[in-house]
Amino acid sequence: MKKTILLLAILFTGIFSIKAQENDTFNLTIEVKGIKKNEGKIFIAIYDSEASFLNKSSGIIANINDKKSTGIFKGLKKGIYAVSLFHDENNNQKMDTKIFGIPKEPYGFSNNATGFMGPPKFKDAKFNLDSNKTITIHIK
Repeated sequence: MKKTILLLAILFTGIFSIKAQENDTFNLTIEVKGIKKNEGKIFIAIYDSEASFLNKSSGIIANINDKKSTGIFKGLKKGIYAVSLFHDENNNQKMDTKIFGIPKEPYGFSNNATGFMGPPKFKDAKFNLDSNKTITIHIK
């Protein structure tokens, strides 16, 4: 009987421990460096897959103070993510582009990833989120 009770206690402890790990969420802080103007806002988007990268995203808008900006995503699940952002200098709530879609406004990606003749690939911008984390993105 004691062995049965002990076995059940271990079993339930293991199940609750696994459930607690599944429900863990983390905060991701994005520090933006290299901002040249205090005007406008920083639009920050986060992606959780290659398929959603630069397409479907969740986002936040961060204020600029003293040419610095910080945005925080709260309650993210453990996983692989990538971040893109741009400085909406003229407050029109969109990224302004030149001919062929070349950005007019400063932008950046996690890992400070860059692309050749276009935006970087998800694999270059991705990072693992398994704890509260702060990343710095240098705007271009």
